Amino acid sequence: MILTPEFIFRNVEAIRPEFLAQQGIQALVLDVDNTLTGDGSQVLEDSVQAWLQEMKAAGISLTVVSNNTARRVRPFAERIGLGWVPLACKPLPIGLMVARRRLGVTKAQMAMVGDQIYTDRMAAGLYGIRCLFLLPRTPHDKTRGVRLKRKLEPFWIHRYFRKGGKLYE
Repeated sequence: MILTPEFIFRNVEAIRPEFLAQQGIQALVLDVDNTLTGDGSQVLEDSVQAWLQEMKAAGISLTVVSNNTARRVRPFAERIGLGWVPLACKPLPIGLMVARRRLGVTKAQMAMVGDQIYTDRMAAGLYGIRCLFLLPRTPHDKTRGVRLKRKLEPFWIHRYFRKGGKLYE
């Protein structure tokens, strides 16, 4: 199903290079809010910075793809040394198409990493790539639309676990 996660991770730091190698994933497309940092934050935790360095050392290509504006995404992505695609239009796969061309990988070699079923997971499903779904970094979201979508997500998360899925920690 296009909305049921394929994998659920406690946080981005739980994604390991060994797991990616087993899956044949060579590139990650990263959401920002509640994925790499808290909602609306420009602060990058040390553990996430260490994870980014570990991914780069393992040869994993990384880029940021966000529905936010360049004003929000650019300073964050440039500070952590990553390329970026703003106004990605998720759940439409437009931003993922741009990212894949820039990364120079096939769809089978890339995965979307994000915390929202109705944007990140759906965009990945529509584009035909895997999604490494994360539990949100913070328990609160600033925008009303995201808060509404969060109320609808448990159905799909429970479905993942009913089908035998596990939480990667």
